[in-house]
Amino acid sequence: MEKARLDKILSNDEIRTIVTALGTGIGKDNFDISRLRYYKIIIMTDADVDGAHIRTLLLTFFFRYMKELIEQGHIYIAQPPLYRVFKGKQEIFVYEDDELQTSIERIGKNNVNIQRYKGLGEMNPDQLWKTTMDSETRTLLQVTIEEAAAADLIFSTLMGDKVEPRRKFIEENAKYVRNLDI
Repeated sequence: MEKARLDKILSNDEIRTIVTALGTGIGKDNFDISRLRYYKIIIMTDADVDGAHIRTLLLTFFFRYMKELIEQGHIYIAQPPLYRVFKGKQEIFVYEDDELQTSIERIGKNNVNIQRYKGLGEMNPDQLWKTTMDSETRTLLQVTIEEAAAADLIFSTLMGDKVEPRRKFIEENAKYVRNLDI
């Protein structure tokens, strides 16, 4: 598998910040998981397409340069909602587009309000806490090596120097696009 350069994934400042915060060092000669400062490393990005892109970049970085963090179960993905469906004091946070209609029907179609979150910054602090940060109510997905490998493959295919694999991937997957961000 072709290896993209590190600077295609993250900027030098971003890399330095991550490595310093984690305390492990980076690379075969400098990485030491025993110096890890945090048991859980949580990737928290927007629930939209742009957030998925950022999450893929971070997963690719961890997979290529700090794989042991994934292998030992330290990497997690936070699950922020896409929508808030509310009427009066009732509210439902919706995490997938497919769940929206069902949630509207559950709360009642008359006078229902729908708030679409374009990003984490659009949520009130208490909503962000309740849905994404509070350890009692949040949903975290633990990253497995298979998921990180898939992110790495997609990154290599779409950002690599070879045109043919990118064209083939786009042709085979274009029919599955739901939210095209152009």
